[in-house]
Amino acid sequence: MTKTDLDVVIVGAGISGIDAAYHLRQRHPDRSLAILEQQDNFGGTWHTHRYPGARSDSDLYTFGFGWKPWTGTPIATAEEIRAYLDEALSENDLHRHIRYRHRVLSADWEGDHWRVRVQGPEGPVAPITCRFLWMCQGYYRHEAGYVPDFAGKGDFDGLLVHPQTWPKDLDYSGKRVVVIGSGATAATLVPAMAGTAAHVTMLQRSPTYFYPRPKVSPLEALLAPLGLPPEWTHEILRRRYLLESGVTARRAREEPEALRADLLAGARAYLGEDFPIDPHFTPRYAPWRQRIAVVPDGDLFAAIARGEASVVTDEIERFTPTGIALASGGALEADIIVTATGFNLSMMGGIPFTVDGDPVDWPQTWAHRGIMYSGVPNLAWVFGYLRSSWTLRADMISDFVCRLLAHMDASGSTVVTPQLRPEDADMPPLPFIDPENFNAGYIVRQAHILPKQGDRAPWIFSQDYYREREEIPCADLEDGTLIYGRRTGPAAVA
Repeated sequence: MTKTDLDVVIVGAGISGIDAAYHLRQRHPDRSLAILEQQDNFGGTWHTHRYPGARSDSDLYTFGFGWKPWTGTPIATAEEIRAYLDEALSENDLHRHIRYRHRVLSADWEGDHWRVRVQGPEGPVAPITCRFLWMCQGYYRHEAGYVPDFAGKGDFDGLLVHPQTWPKDLDYSGKRVVVIGSGATAATLVPAMAGTAAHVTMLQRSPTYFYPRPKVSPLEALLAPLGLPPEWTHEILRRRYLLESGVTARRAREEPEALRADLLAGARAYLGEDFPIDPHFTPRYAPWRQRIAVVPDGDLFAAIARGEASVVTDEIERFTPTGIALASGGALEADIIVTATGFNLSMMGGIPFTVDGDPVDWPQTWAHRGIMYSGVPNLAWVFGYLRSSWTLRADMISDFVCRLLAHMDASGSTVVTPQLRPEDADMPPLPFIDPENFNAGYIVRQAHILPKQGDRAPWIFSQDYYREREEIPCADLEDGTLIYGRRTGPAAVA
């Protein structure tokens, strides 16, 4: 067996990578590890997203770690989340494992280990070898967001910015701002800029469902003066938010029209009976086909009600020197246009992979519980939930990987490779994310770069937390789909 530099390499020091490192240190303290982070600091999304008002779209009782209590308001700012992550790293002595400004260039499986080529702060560094590769780099390109090819984009004389690459110290006071988009980012930017800008217009082609909820729920207010240990409060509120999310998911399946009516009523409560909820806040799709964006204390609606912001539902004909010409014949004048138009999906961070010299074609692999991939040994990818908190699945994957490593130790195995069984050979290939279940633009645009799933366990990726929390913790590691061995020669690829 080849001697390697490390037992485990974690790629990414965002919330998933920190979670993975914590579990590995707790469950396998003797294993050596390094966290490779291409940015100059930890945090992932919460480090790169610096636009006004950047905040979580999930409550921190479920988006935060199950092992570290959250003590702030449920919808937290990026700054608050970074501080929380810093505490998690410091309290568990994890800072020392992070190698900043280390970009992974390629990953090659060579018989019984991974050889990872890395660009360091000063240039290429010696390749790093490891037994297990844990990909926690997220699922979108941090370097640049998605911007449609708008006609006349180069004609605009003002400032054009994307939230992912927000200019430092951008002064928008007294400026006319148009935010293109209708998702969680737009819903964050509009109220954050309103009042300082001369006016903020949210320009959307189609609306999103928004859920106006109090920043502090009645249960949180009730628990606050009781002086309970933070762990108790965290667990009580975590269960309460999980229950609420579960009820919403059930209603989306069983009574979508009633749920739709409740969400629209929430908008109407802030905007008044005379406001045209249709078309501005009446989506064409059923609830939960895309993520429902939380607006704390209805701040988006409140900014519109005050007249500091407005919403326009129309299509862009073209950009002009002074703003945007609309398909309806109208126009929007702007000094700043913000393209909150989404991001670019990225499979494994765009890193090229090979297995014993053969390039890995990810769309041809089968997703094993949405964690590992057929024919690719000793590798896990954290792809969280798109409608529930991402970290719920990161926690679950961490537990699965640590249990798998322990199982390998017990059986004397050094290599594990997902592989189809004979009875799986007739599986119909299904999309990694079912567009009938979740049809967000960034998924639909680039679904072709993702692996496939099947119609039977363990080749199913349901994106359903309430189902997976019953299945993954007790997953059978000897069901014939995980091939174990000790080898130094080429791996058998299904």
